[in-house]
Amino acid sequence: MPSEIQIIPVRGIGEIRPGDALAPLLLDALVSAGLSLENGDVLVVTQKIVSKAEGRLVDPATVEPSAFAERIAVQGRKDASYQELVLRESRRIVKMANGVLITETHHGLICANSGIDESNVAGGQVVCLLPVDPDASAANLRSAIRDLTGTTVAVIISDTFGRPWRDGQVNVAIGCAGLKPLNDFAGVNDPYGYTMQVTLIAVADELASAAELVMGKIDQVPIAIVRGYAYTPSEEATAQALIRDPRFDLFR
Repeated sequence: MPSEIQIIPVRGIGEIRPGDALAPLLLDALVSAGLSLENGDVLVVTQKIVSKAEGRLVDPATVEPSAFAERIAVQGRKDASYQELVLRESRRIVKMANGVLITETHHGLICANSGIDESNVAGGQVVCLLPVDPDASAANLRSAIRDLTGTTVAVIISDTFGRPWRDGQVNVAIGCAGLKPLNDFAGVNDPYGYTMQVTLIAVADELASAAELVMGKIDQVPIAIVRGYAYTPSEEATAQALIRDPRFDLFR
């Protein structure tokens, strides 16, 4: 285990607009702050700026609601066009109560309102959808950084999710590239000789959550560098590994 881990906020990114290339903006911000990337760093990047750069912004007023969305809107606190977007971004409704929709997105993520966000989005009633493929977004950013700097980093795309049975939200990894998101201790002996059977640590989620401590929610720090963590590199692993197989999901 590393003796020390640093979490470094990257300030000065500025407002992201559709079509912006994130890698050059990140590198400019690092230069302005007197920072640089190192091999082995983990970049944690908020979903919001990725979605903005990829043009995942929608004005609900331009969306024609279905009859089902109209019925949901009567019960909820959102208008019918917003609810229609939630439905379109989901593959199924997990729970619907008290005006809240818990859905499974097309990525397989379980979250409120299909991850659609109204906060930290300039432009009136425009809302922000999740990236179409967060793992591809992470891989593209990682590749662009390597091309521009020659530095090999891992990239995590993070978003804030609520948790069943516990109050409060935490950042989790919805996309990743360059590292294994899970650390499997099954078959490893602990210091007392017990052989662990099912200990599987979601390191990508832990890194995303730790980074949120310096990013905040209203501080306009959309990227953080985690330095010193000895992750397991991987060119193939993605955040899809974090989604539990339905065959082993006791709550589905």
